[in-house]
Amino acid sequence: MKKLTLLFALAFSTLANAWVIDGLGDYKFEPIADNTYVMHGPLDEPNKKNHGFMNNPGMVIGANGVIVIDPGGTYQVGQKVIEEIKKITDKPVIAAFNTHVHGDHWLGNQAIMEQYPGAKIYAHPQMIAQAKDGAGDSWVGIMDSSTEGLSHGTIAVYPTDATSHLQEITVAGETFKIHNDITGVAHTNTDIMIEHIGSKTLFLGDNDLMHRFGRFDSTSDMHGNIKALEYAIDLGLNHYVPGHGPSGNAENAVKPFLNYLLIVQDEVKKGYEEDLADYEIKPTAIKQLSEYADWHGFEGQIGKHIGKMLLEIEELDI
Repeated sequence: MKKLTLLFALAFSTLANAWVIDGLGDYKFEPIADNTYVMHGPLDEPNKKNHGFMNNPGMVIGANGVIVIDPGGTYQVGQKVIEEIKKITDKPVIAAFNTHVHGDHWLGNQAIMEQYPGAKIYAHPQMIAQAKDGAGDSWVGIMDSSTEGLSHGTIAVYPTDATSHLQEITVAGETFKIHNDITGVAHTNTDIMIEHIGSKTLFLGDNDLMHRFGRFDSTSDMHGNIKALEYAIDLGLNHYVPGHGPSGNAENAVKPFLNYLLIVQDEVKKGYEEDLADYEIKPTAIKQLSEYADWHGFEGQIGKHIGKMLLEIEELDI
């Protein structure tokens, strides 16, 4: 009972002092377990209105410090994330995890390392390599353009420590397990999913999305993404945090996106067997995906998703 009272008190106090983005709402860390929190960002692409904030930063409070997952997409957003952390605890940030190379999740590293220069930041080795090889600077430019200069001053501050599959990392008495060698490639070829052992929570990055769709680019694999989501569900955890959109259990926070991908896969397979082009498959697929029509980005991405899936199926010849 005391734990529940504390969670409600923390939720009320953070609401009363939340980061307010005009026209969008209040953003604060919401407790999902005793010492585990998520700030659920807006669903739109990065823009001036949302200040470039669109992802789901996570936070775990340990014995002597805080661990952050994906601190946001600009220096300024990272500062706001830290401000919200300080409303809940006065413990320092001593570590962070970056789920993948897309900068809307990790350019907030700059704010963490500025205020907490001794912090360690963990990521997939390919994420670190690609970020240093130009992806970081490219994302700085993307965020600056998207926010019409609001992110000016952001620089790419890279993770400090590479991870490996099933590696266990203990920080401030909290243990995290890394999951990435499921298929090799899913949302990108730089993904890690971070399991917080104590709260039975999995931070999936953009391997999982809720209420919005993103791109599957040249470094992605839709079949691999399906396998990553099936793997995540099989872990049997209590809480699942997507890269964007609301958190929850596997049924309501993982299966919706998995089912979307499976429907796309099934419809494209049928079309492939009938020697149809992607634009010929699209009308029938849209009918089967009616429950996803109100997800952000559906109209802009569905055709691209069908095209990407068709290319993969042609390559696999399945």
